[in-house]
Amino acid sequence: MPNVLVVDDQPDVRQAVHLLLKGAGYSTDMADSPKAALAAAKRANHDLILVDMNYTCDTTSGDEGLKLVTGLRADHHDVPVIAMTAWSTVELAVAAMQRGACDFIPKPWDNRHFLSVIGKHLQSRSALDKPENVEWSIARSVQQRLLPPRRFSDCGVECECASLPAGEISGDLYDFFRIDSHTVGLVLGDISGKGIGAALLAANLQATIRSLGDLARHPAKLLDRVNRLFSDSTRPEHYATLFYATYDSITGDLRYVNCGHPAPVVIQKNGSTQLLDATSTVIGMFQQLDCNERITRLGPGDRIIVYSDGFSEAKMDEEPEDWALSAIRGLAPRYHTGLADVLAASSVSEQGNQQDDVTVIDMRVL
Repeated sequence: MPNVLVVDDQPDVRQAVHLLLKGAGYSTDMADSPKAALAAAKRANHDLILVDMNYTCDTTSGDEGLKLVTGLRADHHDVPVIAMTAWSTVELAVAAMQRGACDFIPKPWDNRHFLSVIGKHLQSRSALDKPENVEWSIARSVQQRLLPPRRFSDCGVECECASLPAGEISGDLYDFFRIDSHTVGLVLGDISGKGIGAALLAANLQATIRSLGDLARHPAKLLDRVNRLFSDSTRPEHYATLFYATYDSITGDLRYVNCGHPAPVVIQKNGSTQLLDATSTVIGMFQQLDCNERITRLGPGDRIIVYSDGFSEAKMDEEPEDWALSAIRGLAPRYHTGLADVLAASSVSEQGNQQDDVTVIDMRVL
């Protein structure tokens, strides 16, 4: 029996939805607030989440509902989220889907339409359990276990990551880890190609970087070794763009190597920006890699946004770097936390489509 989490602050609405879904053969869990919804989503596995967009603290703008959709998609990105609101404007519907909602139901609803929308997305989800899709489900589960938690705090910095696979499994890799008592490492890479092959190469590359702990403090030396190992074990058409950096909380130095990756954006406390352009070619294409290491200084209140090309190239009618920089500059002042989720969601089309894996990391100096 499919299990649906229903989130609404109106008891009569929750009861009506419960009776409607029960009559259609679904079980339900109920939550009356965004906080209760996030807790319920962690306690149990749900096949679908139905989210009201307006709550008692804010009955018109939908901001609470939008933040809830973002939080649910970040922690449960394989569960369909459907938005529901009585204030059914086109702008709010679009905003909800940009945050990761897969569909939209206005209030008051028509029962037949309501159940058809729920059924459509539950059928799409159940298709993943068919025998031909089992290997994808296994691969997705393994990949999620290999990746680090999406929030990391150590050595005077906080990191948040949002990752939206274009399919069932991602060819992006990300990691952040402690190197010593005052230094952390950060990496974001993007494997060429898609599917299980790209995901396996991403896992291999992540494991290779982790295994070279003795070189972790030295980005150029580390990436030179990684390139040799990666090129020896893959065919020439398999390569990766990769950004690797270390941050020293004592000196404030960010040492980095950018191997053909989209330029991360440093946002200083005063609002000025700096692009960390490529310093080397991609990983794995050539046996020898001319690794150039650069240093920039980060102070309290500064942050760095690192992203894959699935984000920068999401708007095909605009120049990738121009659109990415404009989006980051526009949204960063409004979001001290949660910026990675908002940026990732903003790259998804109004129809909920995306052409490539999207990964965004926001690292803030405390």
